[in-house]
Amino acid sequence: MKMLSVFTDGGSRGNPGQAAIGVYITDESEKNIYSFGERLGVATNNVAEYKAVIAALSWLVNNKELVSKYKKINFYLDSLLLVSQLNGIYKIKNPQLKELYFTVREKETLLLKGIQYFHVPREKNKNADRLVNMALDNKL
Repeated sequence: MKMLSVFTDGGSRGNPGQAAIGVYITDESEKNIYSFGERLGVATNNVAEYKAVIAALSWLVNNKELVSKYKKINFYLDSLLLVSQLNGIYKIKNPQLKELYFTVREKETLLLKGIQYFHVPREKNKNADRLVNMALDNKL
């Protein structure tokens, strides 16, 4: 089955502090399709994590022609909180995170694909994490 794997990460140096996101997308053969990192300014870790997912979804929506040949899209995050919120296990109390959550859901509907969110250990999310750190170090 043709599947895209989307690895996202967000981080902040300080919480809140200078924050950045990283996105690393591969196909079923683990070939890199797209990757990027970007500074956000000051944000919390959780906000940065959500913004990374939103940035990845935005890229997928803007590249529907490429994405259309894939049957599934799996997201992999090292934030257990975010995965639990996106999978409906945890409630979201923070108003800012709630707003970001609804942005994620809005973008998902534009893709018309089965999207799943999985928690992975940090070492399995190296590429997205590296992009976060490169963005924070102004190396992108």
